[in-house]
Amino acid sequence: MDRKPLIGSVDQGTSSTRFMVFDYQGKEVAKHQLEHEQILPQPGWVEHDPLEIAQRTREVIEGALHKAHISATELAAMGITNQRETTVVWNPKTGEPWYNAIVWQDTRTDRIAVRLERSGKGDVIRKKSGLPPATYFSGGKIQWILEKVEGVREAAERGEAIFGNTDTWVIWNLTGGRDGGAHLTDVTNASRTMLMNLETLDWDDELLSFFGIPPQMLPQIRPSSDSDFYGMSRKDGPLKGEVPICGDLGDQQAATVGQVCFATGEAKNTYGTGNFMLLNTGTQAVLSKSGLLTTPCYKMGCQETVFALEGSIAVTGSAVQWLRDQLAIISHASEVEPLARTVQGSDGIYFVPAFSGLFAPYWRSDARGVIVGLSRYHTKAHLARATLEAICYQSRDVLEAMVMDSGVKLQMLKVDGGATANDTLMQLQADILSVPVVRPVVTETTALGAAYAAGLAVGFWKSLDELRNNWRADKQWEPRWSEEQRQEGYTGWKKAVERTLNWVDVE
Repeated sequence: MDRKPLIGSVDQGTSSTRFMVFDYQGKEVAKHQLEHEQILPQPGWVEHDPLEIAQRTREVIEGALHKAHISATELAAMGITNQRETTVVWNPKTGEPWYNAIVWQDTRTDRIAVRLERSGKGDVIRKKSGLPPATYFSGGKIQWILEKVEGVREAAERGEAIFGNTDTWVIWNLTGGRDGGAHLTDVTNASRTMLMNLETLDWDDELLSFFGIPPQMLPQIRPSSDSDFYGMSRKDGPLKGEVPICGDLGDQQAATVGQVCFATGEAKNTYGTGNFMLLNTGTQAVLSKSGLLTTPCYKMGCQETVFALEGSIAVTGSAVQWLRDQLAIISHASEVEPLARTVQGSDGIYFVPAFSGLFAPYWRSDARGVIVGLSRYHTKAHLARATLEAICYQSRDVLEAMVMDSGVKLQMLKVDGGATANDTLMQLQADILSVPVVRPVVTETTALGAAYAAGLAVGFWKSLDELRNNWRADKQWEPRWSEEQRQEGYTGWKKAVERTLNWVDVE
């Protein structure tokens, strides 16, 4: 093991940025987290300020090290994980963004996605990138910035407008910024753009042409764990030039690594702003016929890339935030569980939170949220219960698609993310899926996965088996519902989903 005893990890998420430090056993040693502003210029638009994210990254690193009295010299390496499809275009000479970061939830590119589908290019995108044309991914967001923000296309041709998802933006800033910052990404993040070819693991000229994106804008694609390093931390930054940055994984792939789902057929579900279920399919990319995404799961150094099927759900935890912020039904997110437990069930109401359309397995940008089955009998407690059930039913939609595509019937679902602290939600998930649900001792698996990738690169951990030995179960929930109850509830859910469709006219 490296003489330095710790590994650092930046987790740049949708609502906040955190820095965590782990020891050899994968235990948390330090953590600092700060939120950033959610900018909502108009319905369907979601943006972040890239400069605020860069500042928050510096602050959380400084804060975590200070609180735990850790020196940068104690860190053997650092990994990065991130909200994947959120798109930043900036001037590498000045470090200034050309526009706010366009967040993965943003739907302004719906016409771009529809045009691609109707032109027949959608099938090419699916075959080459493993993704459907959708507002979710980065390619359309880059095109929108090139077309709508004055001067960007000309700047791109001059090399003065470059692109990255937030991993690339964070790495560029941490390794020097305009003074030689590294412009790169890894295979997992590159795969979320609709621009990377799954066979070559490189940018694809035909896909770039669909979006009119100059290739010089794009970062170099590297392994998720890279012993050659992406770069050293900058000397004038919080890590004082002491730490190699050598791990990079999109957040959901990082959580899969943190959950040590290294065997074909193992799956995890992350409960955050949205929900993301990944099933390890081994070294073969399995193209979905059921509305799932085919995505690299990780690439450790020169080893073969491991792939996954992913079901991405846009709105789960953020539905609870909506109850808090827009409806004021609760004052804190943690209040949703005791409120939901005051009733035995949702008594026939369903809440489908299709605020930004429906993601997997439907991929309907014309959908919008509905609450159905209401009567005067229902209360805010029923709505709270229906919100938790909606998280679980959306996960069942994804699991059904995974079984159809892979033929693998899950024996157990590993779960992580902030909402797994909600025991009622976890019990509902076991009931609705009819499989045991297991929460690990370390639930910050996203940050842990990025730390694992960085640690493997420098020999801090020698093998995946060492990582498996770190995993410990904290609590397990067994299904309680009868099959009749389970089927009746899911039938009602499917009827409710139908009511969300064709609500927005997409030209």
